[in-house]
Amino acid sequence: MNVLGLAGWSGSGKTTLLTAVLPLLIGRGWRVSTVKHTHHRVDLDQPGKDSYRHRAAGAHEVLVASAARWALLHELTGPEPPLDALLLRLSPVDLVLVEGFKFNPIAKIEVYRPSLGKPPLWPDRPDVLAVASDSALPDCPRPVLPLGDPAAVADWIVRLFPNVRVARSAA
Repeated sequence: MNVLGLAGWSGSGKTTLLTAVLPLLIGRGWRVSTVKHTHHRVDLDQPGKDSYRHRAAGAHEVLVASAARWALLHELTGPEPPLDALLLRLSPVDLVLVEGFKFNPIAKIEVYRPSLGKPPLWPDRPDVLAVASDSALPDCPRPVLPLGDPAAVADWIVRLFPNVRVARSAA
C-alpha cells in the first residue's frame, strides 16, 4: 500500500490541504484512505448512547455498525500504537494519506508556513520529499509545491506513485 504523510506544525494547513487534495485524487479513480494523528483525547462516542455504555461497562472493543458505515472503537491499555500497526488495520487502497506523525519515518510532504515562526522540518528529515508552502523557499533543496494550489499538489502525488496509474489502466 502506498503511504504518504502530510506533516507540519499546528496551524500550517495540513487538514485544509488534505481535504482539498483528497477529492482530486478520488476524481482520478484512486481509492484513498486517511489516518489522522492527534495529541488530544479522541472520543467518537457520546454519553448516553448504547455504544458509550458498552465502553463504560468495560468492553475492550465496540464495533458500531449501520447501513451507512461502521466504526471500531478500541480501548488502549498500553502505549499508543505505532503507525505501522494502524496501517495494517486498513483495507487495501491505492494511497493512504497520513496527517500528522511528523517524526515517523515515512515519505511525506511538509506543509510549511514561515509566518508561523516555527523551524522547517525538511533540513533534518530526509523523509520530507517535498514542501508545500505559501512562500518561496530559495534555500530548500526539495520540490516546493504551491500550498494554495491543491491541483498542483495532487499532480505531484500522482507522479510520485506511477504504479497506481498502471494498476488503474490495467483494471
